[in-house]
Amino acid sequence: MHVNGSALLVYPFECRPTPGEAIEVRPGVLWLRMPMPFALDHINLWAIRDEQGWVVVDSGLRTVDTLAAWHRLLDSNGPLAGSPITRVVVTHMHPDHVGMAGWLTRRFKCPFMMTRLEYLSCRVMVADTGRAAPDEGVEFFRRAGWAETALDEYRTRFGDFGKMIHPLPDRFERLSDGQTLRLGDHVWEVVVGSGHSPEHASLYCTELEALISGDQVLPRISSNTSVHPTEPNADPIRDWLRSIADMRRRISGEVLVLPAHNEPFFGLHQRLSQLESFTLRDLTNLRAQLKSPKRVADLVQSLFRPAVAADPEQNHLATGEMIARLNHLLHLGEASMEMSGTGVAWYRIQP
Repeated sequence: MHVNGSALLVYPFECRPTPGEAIEVRPGVLWLRMPMPFALDHINLWAIRDEQGWVVVDSGLRTVDTLAAWHRLLDSNGPLAGSPITRVVVTHMHPDHVGMAGWLTRRFKCPFMMTRLEYLSCRVMVADTGRAAPDEGVEFFRRAGWAETALDEYRTRFGDFGKMIHPLPDRFERLSDGQTLRLGDHVWEVVVGSGHSPEHASLYCTELEALISGDQVLPRISSNTSVHPTEPNADPIRDWLRSIADMRRRISGEVLVLPAHNEPFFGLHQRLSQLESFTLRDLTNLRAQLKSPKRVADLVQSLFRPAVAADPEQNHLATGEMIARLNHLLHLGEASMEMSGTGVAWYRIQP
């Protein structure tokens, strides 16, 4: 994950909403913000005025603090003026986005909208709650060069995903790429991307010149693009680069981007070019490291900040990102991989 800002981007709003408050960013579109107990301490949600109430895009993490913020928003004197939620739209499966969707849809008996692959993937991940870590997962991280202490930490943390999500709605309405939705007075187009998650849905409104980008485009950080034990040979970097190109082709560079983290901004095409260049630079740096054989753990140590490998959560994310980049080079035929007798993978660039 790259942490960065850019003078090329313009941030039109001086203030940010606190949990339970809202800022109107386009006519009938409210910016909400929910707290998170992590280094990335917030997620942005969006409420779109509908005929009978509000369409909510993303829902926040399942926590006591998020629930309290929702109660303040929904209060008769709150920003949503006591009006009901008419639909819940979720961009993708990660807990900070889908965590409270089940609570909202059951409270208001309203439809839940998500792409099929995100919904089904989320159901699979939630089903791991309470299970012991699978042998395949342990093998995946041992192959990356993790020490036994790190593997024990993985075993302990396995299944935490579902604990951050209110029981999912048992049915959904499918979002598909290119589909149009009338939300209130305006039409929004579904723009599907991948790399960060399987079938991520952004929403684009040409009339309002606005893009609800979820995690597909963030202004100050880049989204995690990882390989996971369930699909160890995946190439999400290929999908990520294709999605960047697709978004640049389909969406105006003049839109106000409404991201899931950080602040709304102008400069979509500039940011897409930055994200592309960061990814290509990472691959160049990786090629240089692979002139001699390396394990994933060695590459995390040399290409990420020292604190990353020491923190279990950050090390988990960095390991997934590094394997994604290695898999991309393998699929391009630029790198090779050999397994040691102890089940550890060693990578090197092809001569």
